[in-house]
Amino acid sequence: MIPSVLPTYNRAPLNFVKGEGSWMIEADGRRFLDLGAGIAVNVLGHANPILVEALTEQAGKLWHVSNLYQIPQQQALADKLVENSFADTVFFTNSGTEACELAVKMARKYWYDKGQPEKIEIIGCEGAFHGRSSAGIAAAGGEKLTKGFAPLLPGFKHVPWLDWDALKEAISDKTAAVIVEPVQGEGGIRPMPDADMRALREICDEAGILLILDEVQCGVGRTGKLFAYEWAGITPDIMMVAKGIGGGFPLGAVLASEEAASGMTAGTHGSTYGGNPLGCAVGNAVMDVVATPEFLDDVSRKSGLLRQKLEGLVAAHPEVFEEVRGVGLMLGLKCKAVNIDVVNAGYDAQVAIVPAADNVVRLLPPLTISEDEISEAVSRLDKAAEQVAAAKD
Repeated sequence: MIPSVLPTYNRAPLNFVKGEGSWMIEADGRRFLDLGAGIAVNVLGHANPILVEALTEQAGKLWHVSNLYQIPQQQALADKLVENSFADTVFFTNSGTEACELAVKMARKYWYDKGQPEKIEIIGCEGAFHGRSSAGIAAAGGEKLTKGFAPLLPGFKHVPWLDWDALKEAISDKTAAVIVEPVQGEGGIRPMPDADMRALREICDEAGILLILDEVQCGVGRTGKLFAYEWAGITPDIMMVAKGIGGGFPLGAVLASEEAASGMTAGTHGSTYGGNPLGCAVGNAVMDVVATPEFLDDVSRKSGLLRQKLEGLVAAHPEVFEEVRGVGLMLGLKCKAVNIDVVNAGYDAQVAIVPAADNVVRLLPPLTISEDEISEAVSRLDKAAEQVAAAKD
């Protein structure tokens, strides 16, 4: 008999009832160090008092009014995002998947309004993840996402990761945009080197097409910059943001230049919940903390410490791990052992990590994790690695 909750998840047998900073507390009282942060969502940790105050204060005033009216909290958050990014304008969604839907629509509408309606194709990269909507799975193209869901939404092509010759070949007079993640998350924590990001921007400029960046997982301070594209010194035309921007409250956004957004006029897109007072009150509180040089410098410093300790972990367990990869506090351990075995051993050691493709486990802790918690986390990962190694013998 089918369960009352649709069984689309392979859930761990854990029931967390409380969170405190970098810790999750199971119903039986065990305390787990959280190196997943709700898959890069809880950037300020669990039950952060700043976010709790913002949420409860707004909840006592006004939760939701819809976008039929002016929403001051939404305007304030849009202003902060514009001030701290390449963007001229912002549309708020509830998720990264919804942000992908708008990014695709925006790119196509741009060319339609330019009198080139044939320019509908969007080129993505192998190993990508852009959400699970019809547009999202078509943009990513991987069999794991698309199998059983044919016919796929037309108008998408795919090229190998970092293969710019293949990208140039794929561009045609029907190409509207390229969509990429500066750091692939689900794809196995694969960062795009800065030189490649600059090369990609040049290819798009030479071809006269738009560049869409998916920073749903790698954005909002995760890499040590507010947005990952900043490391390469380039700017996209359209960018998807979600996860960390709400600090745990469902919130997403599409950021765009005035030019790229020029086709999106009244009535071309909408959202009932997107950008409501409650969500934007929390988003404003997140931005007030994360978008400061001091906070971002601290993320970079702690990421260096975590990476150093993880390199030691890999060296100590060459039969379990191959390498450390990633940037900032978006790191991955490429495994020799089966990555799910490492994840499960982590649960036994009371540390939560997240699996990804390419036999990788992801480490995406709250950006507020302390140095002592980093040391404790790696100590617990060491115990997990010992357990996996013993099971292999």
